[in-house]
Amino acid sequence: MKKRILNIACLQTRPRPDFQSALDEALGLAEQAIRAGSEFICLPEYCGGLKTEGSSFAPPSAHEDAHPVLKGLRDFASTRKVFILVGSIAVDGPSQEKIRNRGFIIDDQGLILSRYDKIHLFDIKLSEDKIYQESATVHGGNQASICHMPFGIVGHTICYDLRFPQLYRELAQFGAEILFVPAAFTKKTGEAHWHVLNRARAIENGAFVVAPCAIGKVDGGGESYGHSLIINPWGEILADGGKEESCFIHAAIDLDEVQIARSRIPSLMHDQSFNLNTGKEQEAA
Repeated sequence: MKKRILNIACLQTRPRPDFQSALDEALGLAEQAIRAGSEFICLPEYCGGLKTEGSSFAPPSAHEDAHPVLKGLRDFASTRKVFILVGSIAVDGPSQEKIRNRGFIIDDQGLILSRYDKIHLFDIKLSEDKIYQESATVHGGNQASICHMPFGIVGHTICYDLRFPQLYRELAQFGAEILFVPAAFTKKTGEAHWHVLNRARAIENGAFVVAPCAIGKVDGGGESYGHSLIINPWGEILADGGKEESCFIHAAIDLDEVQIARSRIPSLMHDQSFNLNTGKEQEAA
């Protein structure tokens, strides 16, 4: 049986304040990744630009059909014949008050194969002066996303979703072999949790995890962690972007390893429903 080997790359871009600088950096790194043999290019969360205003996220946004970064990436995919994960861009929402934090998967003809609106929004108080309130400006999604591609099945998530393992379990149960985790993870939480959470999602689901993460200071405040990751289904890190700004990482992944890992530890077939004993039953007795 022919192996399903895919050369995949993560672009470790910096949070840019505007469309054009974001697109320019992404396309420059994408060209380098293609020269290294990459067939699938993956970008971080808010790869179309990111700024903050106080505790709120204030990325540049546009309607999906007129978004210059999305158009530029679709044109690039078509011209260079590569697949692209648009980790997310800010898309104008149904009302003027809030945007959508929306990701896309684009095929090698420049066509949009799937969309995903970030479900879990980053409303966090890390300290008295480090407060994030993504929901103040972003309208959250409510639908998980599976995409059937020529080489396999992928699941798309975004950043803070990483802390909700049930989402990844559902994606894996529906066949996802690659779990995408594009992010602009904060430096503080990244140093504590980024590697272990991504490895856990790979191990518990027997799937590849591909996690492109932005790096560097954000205009208006905040800093992204970097350390973009490609992890195999056994939890081994195949590539790590580290602290290097504006770089790419890549690895050749064999999707047949997913079935091998899941046959060794078939936990996806062992999930059990159960009742929770809260102690009230004993009190009543």
